Amino acid sequence: MEIYVYDNKLFRKGTIENHTSLQWHRKYYDCGTFELHCPITQENLRLLQPGNIIAIKDKKEAAIIRGDQTEEESNLVNEIVRTGYFLPIIINDRLTGPLLNFTGTAEEGIRTLLGRATAIPLLEIASGTGDQTEVTFQATYKKMLTYISKLARIAEVGIRIRPDFQAKKLVFETYKGIDRTQKQGENTRVVFSEKYNNLNHAKHTYSDAKYVTSLVIGGPGEGENRTYVTIGGGSGFGLREDFLDAKEVSKDGLTDEEHLEALKAKGMEYLKEHAEIEGFEAEAEPDVNFIYGKDYDLGDKVTIQKKSWNTRHDLRITEICEVYEYGGMYVVPTFGDALPETIKLDE
Repeated sequence: MEIYVYDNKLFRKGTIENHTSLQWHRKYYDCGTFELHCPITQENLRLLQPGNIIAIKDKKEAAIIRGDQTEEESNLVNEIVRTGYFLPIIINDRLTGPLLNFTGTAEEGIRTLLGRATAIPLLEIASGTGDQTEVTFQATYKKMLTYISKLARIAEVGIRIRPDFQAKKLVFETYKGIDRTQKQGENTRVVFSEKYNNLNHAKHTYSDAKYVTSLVIGGPGEGENRTYVTIGGGSGFGLREDFLDAKEVSKDGLTDEEHLEALKAKGMEYLKEHAEIEGFEAEAEPDVNFIYGKDYDLGDKVTIQKKSWNTRHDLRITEICEVYEYGGMYVVPTFGDALPETIKLDE
């Protein structure tokens, strides 16, 4: 497998063919990561400089060398280790700007945030998928990628930046996975189970450690003049109450009713972040029974059956780690949410 290297203007600098390991970790709602190991050579040192972009043939994503980088020479190893993030990391370099009150679809919210950000070189914003999930939020000088990832989760759309190396542009786009569960009849069904030998080294995760069912949201103001609103419910042992301090949800430019809706929307985001979490991880051969990239891909909903655990779930593939080692390749899908998996809108 060849790894192509480009500069930040999308001009090709060269090719790496002698890597020993590559982990290409794709994420549906967020920014993926990579880790590359290859021998120390003058050519590899020249190519693998921070800020350069690496890409794999026929992949829609690409990644930037950024973060911790090492070279190590000893009796045991003689290698370069490069790490970094998929292209959406450049969105994280921008803030959301001054106060924005937004009501509309989640995808419109994403494009609105990107449209008001300080310009990113080469970036174009593609039209959305047409998803009609409605949101209400406020944003004031927060990390752009945090907000966009949160909106993507609400609408269940994936985000990515697709490089167009010929046109020398970066295209931000949202996309939707395909329903391939057993319960539907329109698309090819995909099942991960012992029966199909594609649920190897399975790991089931569940957590209700942060589970909240009823939430009191406190808006701006002091004492008797402070605004409060309650959402959610529950009773008996099923009731888990919490309080959210949301003084930062400004009333500027809003009616009383709109302000209450903004507080409720903030609370709903909190409840989503503090829901029960369940997921599966497993190793899968990319071409056994169901072919990765053809029969299923990142973002698709599939059926997971683990007979020995008496479980069956329809879950979205939220992450896929492609591992290239020793001339072979296998994938590790994550179905549902990995633990921990919390995006806080205020970070």
